Amino acid sequence: MEDNESLRMEIEKLKKQLEIKDSLIKLKDEQVKTLENSLKLKDEVIQTLESSLNIKDEKAKTLEKQIKLKEEEIENLISTSLDPLLLKEKVEKIKDLEKELKILNGELAKSDEDLESLELELEKLTNEKANPATSNILEATNTNISKSEIIEKMKDILQNASHKVMIVTPNILDLQDVPVYDVRSSVSVNIACLVNEGIDEHTELLDELLSLDNIAIRKYEREDRYVITRDGEELFLAVIGNSENNYLVIHTQDRNHIRLLNSLTMEAWIASRKI
Repeated sequence: MEDNESLRMEIEKLKKQLEIKDSLIKLKDEQVKTLENSLKLKDEVIQTLESSLNIKDEKAKTLEKQIKLKEEEIENLISTSLDPLLLKEKVEKIKDLEKELKILNGELAKSDEDLESLELELEKLTNEKANPATSNILEATNTNISKSEIIEKMKDILQNASHKVMIVTPNILDLQDVPVYDVRSSVSVNIACLVNEGIDEHTELLDELLSLDNIAIRKYEREDRYVITRDGEELFLAVIGNSENNYLVIHTQDRNHIRLLNSLTMEAWIASRKI
């Protein structure tokens, strides 16, 4: 009997060890998947940066050619014999060309700065990709995510709404691209956004939305975020950064994440004013 009990305990012990190993394997698989997704995202960002670098480089070359042509034009005007009758006209022409040169040189300097910034960002991303052990945490300071990508994601999430949706946008006109009209009448939609009642386009869209019984709108004036939450099951947040296409983006269906981040949605609703 003791041998049987001992054998049973040993089997139970082995089962638990197997369960732990299975859990570790599953966790490792999830980490690998996350890392693969992270690397894929970095590949896409690198491709975008490389494309931007090529465009900036071509622009710099074009500006250099324009500057050279302007300089040659000035030299030709100076070197030609100055007929007294044409003197004033040539002086004015030279002044105009010098102004154009100043503008072009300014654009070239800005283009050089942009090139340097893009090269640094590309180098950083390339290094992170080469060292994936540190790449699970994505750096968001200089992200390159467009507004159209954000709107598309909001549209995708909205299509799956069943009960309740909360939407925050910087401006009511952003809702022209988010199909809130297509949501079923049984779905409650709360919206917080900037509404300028002195602008006809704003008031016309406001009237259209308020004509729908399932939509409530409040005026939110900070213009600092895009948010959509769906049925308490999915949350998407895009915080507007300092520069164009610079958004801190979070998309999750994890309930713990949603429970914590939902306060950022409710903050916008509570801070907004009734219309």
